[in-house]
Amino acid sequence: MASKRSEIVRDHWRSMTEAAIANPNQTPEEVRERVERYWPGLTAEPGGVDYLEAEVGGLPALWAVPKGAAEGRVIFSVHGGGGVSGSIYTHRKLFGHLAKAVGARALLVEYRLVPPESHPVPLDDTTAAYRWLLDQGVDAGHIALVGDSVGGGLAVSTMLRAREEGRPTAAALMLMSPWVDLTVSNETFETNRENEAFFYKEVVSYLAMAYLGGADPKEPLASPLYADLSGLPPTYIQVGGHETLLGESLQFEQNARKAGVDVKLDVFPEQLHTFQMAAGKSAVSDDAIRKLAEWVRPKLGLG
Repeated sequence: MASKRSEIVRDHWRSMTEAAIANPNQTPEEVRERVERYWPGLTAEPGGVDYLEAEVGGLPALWAVPKGAAEGRVIFSVHGGGGVSGSIYTHRKLFGHLAKAVGARALLVEYRLVPPESHPVPLDDTTAAYRWLLDQGVDAGHIALVGDSVGGGLAVSTMLRAREEGRPTAAALMLMSPWVDLTVSNETFETNRENEAFFYKEVVSYLAMAYLGGADPKEPLASPLYADLSGLPPTYIQVGGHETLLGESLQFEQNARKAGVDVKLDVFPEQLHTFQMAAGKSAVSDDAIRKLAEWVRPKLGLG
């Protein structure tokens, strides 16, 4: 049984559903304003982490720098928000917790949102940021990518794009409730519907339509579930047992394994989408962050 502390994310998603019902004609700007107002409160301050604003390849960015962090290692962090919301500020504490647990700096980049943009603009931005890191002399083997929700899908696609361009891929991928299938067709949209609090098939279908902007939902860089995953870095997936996106994480793990990827998958019982956002407030979220850090440290040569 999930503890009351771990219910904070479920309560948040319920409030998003209630707001959507009360105002079904919300504009993207209104959704973004609500997310910016309420998401930061889900996560406790990690403490001992400084935040430094920066510019990366022309994009606003934020460094999360834990005390005593290894200078040469970077957690390249891609925030979620369905492509329509979220920012480096809504997610700074989440990725700050992970950076602190790993003992490395985290780089958060503000990719362009949809609308007015659409695929592949967000991917163009994350690819440019990854290229910038390499151009700064950071060894690809000292970079780990992490992303939640659409940020997880973008993290995967950034590596697929790097592979296409002949650039070295990173040391590791960490995916929190990744959105990797924009066809919105997995059976867990139905089997987990009663457990869900916001990401019903209708909601995710709308987000997919906005993100794609007319592109094919099976286009591999939009939906990496349909990509050739060979050559991806070692990958760790965390997903909630009650979320509707569970099925695509299970399928992605199978596809990656068949492609020869070193892949690990943890399903957290009774948890919902991006439950890690309650880091510092929920023991389940803190356990998830700890597991990510313990897994990735050896990949980065941090022992």
